[in-house]
Amino acid sequence: MRSRPRAITIAILAMGGEGGGVLADWLVDLGERNGFIAQATSVPGVAQRTGATIYYVEMFPAAQVPWGAEPVLALGPVPGEVDVVIASELMEAGRGLQRGLVTPDRTVLIASTHRVYSMTERTSAGDGRVDSRKLLDGARAGSRQFIAADFAALAEQAGSLISPVLCGALCACAALPFTRPQFEETIRRGGVGVQSSLAAFSAGFMAGLHAASESSLVAPAPRLPAVGPRLEPLAARIANEFPQAAHATLRAGILRLSDYQDLAYAGEYLDLLEPLRCARAELLDETARHLALWMSYEDTIRVADLKTRRSRFDRVGTEVKLTQQQQLEISEFMHPRLEEIADTLPARWGRWLLATAWARRCIEPFTRKGRVVKTSSLRGFLLLYAVAALRGTRRGTLRFAVEHERIREWLATIAGLAQNHPEMALEVARSQRLVKGYGDTHARGWRNYQRVIAAAPRLAAQSNGAQQMRDLSAAALADDSGQSLEKLMASI
Repeated sequence: MRSRPRAITIAILAMGGEGGGVLADWLVDLGERNGFIAQATSVPGVAQRTGATIYYVEMFPAAQVPWGAEPVLALGPVPGEVDVVIASELMEAGRGLQRGLVTPDRTVLIASTHRVYSMTERTSAGDGRVDSRKLLDGARAGSRQFIAADFAALAEQAGSLISPVLCGALCACAALPFTRPQFEETIRRGGVGVQSSLAAFSAGFMAGLHAASESSLVAPAPRLPAVGPRLEPLAARIANEFPQAAHATLRAGILRLSDYQDLAYAGEYLDLLEPLRCARAELLDETARHLALWMSYEDTIRVADLKTRRSRFDRVGTEVKLTQQQQLEISEFMHPRLEEIADTLPARWGRWLLATAWARRCIEPFTRKGRVVKTSSLRGFLLLYAVAALRGTRRGTLRFAVEHERIREWLATIAGLAQNHPEMALEVARSQRLVKGYGDTHARGWRNYQRVIAAAPRLAAQSNGAQQMRDLSAAALADDSGQSLEKLMASI
């Protein structure tokens, strides 16, 4: 018996502003101009990043339709019945897998490997990001053919949307019975942004050919961060004194801390890590990473510095697509508490302010409400610029003294556990991620850190102590109320 003719089915999973509708329209036009009856539908949804839409295209060969009849085309994709799934972002590919739209016996999956993080990933107290490697492994295992590349980067280089890049990758994988000239002619008929779209299409086509090879999905070896001539002596010290496995992290650390304070501060970072040079590679690397983060704690000076940098104004202008005919206005909401004011003062004055009731009563009325500072205005910019200029006095501030005392205690705990309890030492190093931000966020994180770290000596003597320490840190990051940590502490 002859097999029944069936439609070619294509699902496009894209977010708002990425041109998913344009791509769907191109495919309909491509099919109709080349002997197919084509139809496109769209179903809007929510991706917790921006509006996400599933565009669905069906094409049925007109030559196989009996005279006087019309094919019945579906209005949406059916799990297990989709030939091609195109995802404009890696998490969208994961959603396609989760919905059953991608199957290993039928579906060609084309996905951009870049990430646009969801709100749940962004607002997590810890590292709430979904593991991209797991998404890639799932996509590779769940599809008949997997075409993956950073198509968003190619689109940016071409000055175009991602849709023509994905269109080029679709052409390259030969999942549709159309030639490259037919694809390109369809883009020309669109009549809008033709040259940039064709350039993006070409880039996507070449990337699609390359990505068809399995070897293209192997992550490249990490390259050492470039440090520049100012930091070359410290980079040489890293190369001579520390194991190679930690070089990338250490170089990133000195870059961060020299930008945060100065070259001497970056050198002090390496001094603090000297006792752990002979520790396990993973322990040294994790301690180095978290130490760099802790030493660059967020204080009022750091916040003001970041908000007045030229690179920030350039980035915001790029994000909002600022033109020469437009004026950009940036308003910052700031709510410094009495504690932040005391932290910025010299240590003796800061302690006096916190300990003197009448002084607190004089200043607290001015800290009860937040303030809006327009950094795009001269007055607002100069106000924050003056605070940022206090960087030279940071070493004498109360916050510096407090944080570095805590850092030394943390490093001493790690060093004490490294010899006999390396797994526990590793979890103590990672527990630093509980301490972050400033204001209420920092105070809450520090309280959780103290509770978790206090359990370390007792847990070190238990066979599963490292796992329990890991669970305590995860519970502390699970919610702002601290209830999860409270319950787990009680059970332990």
